[in-house]
Amino acid sequence: MKDLVVQAQELQILLIGQGWEFCFIGGIAIQRWSEPRLTKDMDITLLTGFGGEEKFIDFLLQHFESRIPDAREFALRNRVLLLRNADGTGIDVALGALPFEMGAVRRSERLEYAPGISLRTCTAEDLIVMKAFASRPIDWNDIRGILVRQGTRKLDWAYIRRELQPLCEAKEAPEILTRLEALRREVADTEA
Repeated sequence: MKDLVVQAQELQILLIGQGWEFCFIGGIAIQRWSEPRLTKDMDITLLTGFGGEEKFIDFLLQHFESRIPDAREFALRNRVLLLRNADGTGIDVALGALPFEMGAVRRSERLEYAPGISLRTCTAEDLIVMKAFASRPIDWNDIRGILVRQGTRKLDWAYIRRELQPLCEAKEAPEILTRLEALRREVADTEA
């Protein structure tokens, strides 16, 4: 099996070849911004906009195997395409169209993960927003890792709050912001 970074590069080359805007999120971005952890899949946000997602989905289904029956219909309904590459590695493609997703992709930057392999990943702030919004236990561990590794003072907290607040309102989960602020203060208290 190929190294995950090599597989990510192959996916990136395919997407760039189509002229599509995207960035890696999830585990690959965690390796950049947080305490690296084992990840066995690739997560990306692919800007598709609203309407016309079929061309993106159909193209990707021609190049990758679906992980679920009726993947096309699932993706159109849930805005996530669940794929697997030839090595068996899962690929979760978020069909991005929200202003936050567009901004995250456009702010993304390349980082060299291995000699000759640079991957486009979201910023640390955008990763915090995504992880806090998902709000699973692993996401909060990842956020803590980002805060510790990057330092709370280096992060743009006004931006994080501005982007996360409307997402939390739409989810009817204001407690996410409260929890993030508490975690920020906790980590800041340990910084020299």
